[in-house]
Amino acid sequence: MKIKAGNIKKGSYILFKNQPHLVTKTDFLSPGKGSAFMRLKLKNIKTGNTVEFTYKSNETVEELDVSSKKMQYLYHDANEVVFMDERTYEQVSVPSDLIEDKLDLLTPEINLYIMIIDDQPVGVSFPPKVKLKVKRAENAVAGDTVGGAKKEIELETGLKIQAPLFIKTGETVVVDTDTKQYVGRG
Repeated sequence: MKIKAGNIKKGSYILFKNQPHLVTKTDFLSPGKGSAFMRLKLKNIKTGNTVEFTYKSNETVEELDVSSKKMQYLYHDANEVVFMDERTYEQVSVPSDLIEDKLDLLTPEINLYIMIIDDQPVGVSFPPKVKLKVKRAENAVAGDTVGGAKKEIELETGLKIQAPLFIKTGETVVVDTDTKQYVGRG
């Protein structure tokens, strides 16, 4: 399907130099003179390489037909992340480098959407927020409020984030999946 470059959104899959790419960043720029353009950061879903490219906003780009399938996370190792369809028990392996920066957000039995192009898994769509249990949180020290009153906590997945002083071990917190920052209590 052809679309105008000015309509490309982050998270879209496009064909760039005959290779499927994920759009990881978009900047729409409209200078005072001349035509507007769209600056994109693209990740090749086969090689993992990233590239930046600029299109004029009226150029046409081929958007890839991507289907998604809701699947449950099972486990991961150094090379792949394994998901299972809860209805058919079919298992799908996704190369771990496609989601390496979010592996520490995966908890047992979390349901995510696997993005598929031509029967090949090409990515994983995370929800905007996930709930994680606090594995370790130091007790707050009275008067320790310099710099916004935060402390480092460790979550069940091994992820370490900054959280308010009142968070204790065993509680559940909500984490933004894009920024990996504390959002609130679960």
